Amino acid sequence: MYIIAGLGNPTAQYEKTRHNVGFDTITNLALKYQVNINENKHKAKCGKGIIGSEKVLLLQPQTFMNNSGESIRAAIDFYKCDPEKELIIIYDDISLPVGQLRLREKGSAGGHNGIKNIISYLGTEKFKRIKIGIGDKPAGWDLADYVLSRFNEIDRKFVEEGIGQAAKAVECIITEGIQAAMNQYNVVKK
Repeated sequence: MYIIAGLGNPTAQYEKTRHNVGFDTITNLALKYQVNINENKHKAKCGKGIIGSEKVLLLQPQTFMNNSGESIRAAIDFYKCDPEKELIIIYDDISLPVGQLRLREKGSAGGHNGIKNIISYLGTEKFKRIKIGIGDKPAGWDLADYVLSRFNEIDRKFVEEGIGQAAKAVECIITEGIQAAMNQYNVVKK
């Protein structure tokens, strides 16, 4: 079973913010694969379904971004999944242009507190990830204020495309493997 976790912050206050593109991708996957994410387990909203021929758990941790590891560790332990093989994390990245994807098999937190917390809880940096670009913060902005802000109309269009591509990348990882997905989705947009 794959655990597919999209990172974000719960409550309506944070809906559609830059930091919640992971949540938005899980919502996209849930609609696409007809998965009900209405269960409250593992400190998350979640639901089970099938992508390709694999069972999946779609997960939106409700622990707030910086404590995402609590929820993910609980789900990993409950389902006895191997994070190196059966975990995909989807989250925002300020170092990428809005809507651009970067898939990785492993890596450091790169300054992302949610990923830092997950690495701490799992004890490994080896898990698949899909980063969705939210653009670099403008000069003079506080980083927290920026990631908790909403996209303007133009950027929202680009990020929606990125979220759709991230959902397709999840399917590609599951059906064809991470290398094939990286080859297909780690493409610089013009």
